[in-house]
Amino acid sequence: MRTLQLKVKPNARTQSLAQGDDGVWLAQLKSPPVDGKANAELIALLSDHFACRKADITIKAGAGGRMKLVTIRD
Repeated sequence: MRTLQLKVKPNARTQSLAQGDDGVWLAQLKSPPVDGKANAELIALLSDHFACRKADITIKAGAGGRMKLVTIRD
């Protein structure tokens, strides 16, 4: 099990995922933070990046904020 700390930027022009020097990941998402669209896009982005199923990714904390704690089951 892997735990990631993420800073999410919704409404970005491009979709990207990068790890910062401090260990916090920055996810730029095209979706707006409305009706869980940004969270769904984040889970899809993490699934592609870490080559795992979407069902293996859980947002543990911060589902309604920009700072999120996400776990990925191996």
